[in-house]
Amino acid sequence: MGDYWNKRFTEEGMIWGCEPSQTVTQAIDLFKKNNVHDILVPGAGYGRNTKAFSSYFQVDGIEISSSAINLAKEWDLKTNFIQESVLEFSTCQRYDGIYCYDLLHLFLLEDRKKLIQNCVKHLKELGVMYFTCFSDCDFNNGVGREIEEGTYEYKEGKYAHFFTEEDLKGHFNDLNILETGSIRETLIYAEKQQKKYELRYIFVQKIG
Repeated sequence: MGDYWNKRFTEEGMIWGCEPSQTVTQAIDLFKKNNVHDILVPGAGYGRNTKAFSSYFQVDGIEISSSAINLAKEWDLKTNFIQESVLEFSTCQRYDGIYCYDLLHLFLLEDRKKLIQNCVKHLKELGVMYFTCFSDCDFNNGVGREIEEGTYEYKEGKYAHFFTEEDLKGHFNDLNILETGSIRETLIYAEKQQKKYELRYIFVQKIG
């Protein structure tokens, strides 16, 4: 996966433009209401979302692509970027909040579980997490070869899991689920091409 993203960021640069996801505004509000001071952003990319967060919080970003980190360090001067796999990352640092944007659906079931477990491990007691992922309402759901239940190779060599609300909640059933919802997101690519995606989000809290 690291080679794929290195190639994309090297060739395409800031692929999705400069503006953060609209979910960032919602996550910032929720983090503030829950007294968050420091956050972890797995899959930080080139800092499109971290730059908005770093205006309010101390931010660490985990990113597997060295090309993305090189871009990020020029774009977002406040965030601390760490080159590492989100599945293997380990530190003594514990965070008040975690924001994970459109990363969970990129993995098969066992690695989805591993990603969530690793995030929970790095969360303080009563810390909160905001995750987004592809919805089963997205137009790509059901397109291509089914690899696992709900997971399709919708482009050659590229697969994603499409979450129902029940499925998403099931992935976080060991946590206190505070809020879930759906959102339509429009991504504007560097070449001004627009694509619409149907996303789900979940906001959870670590307990006991």
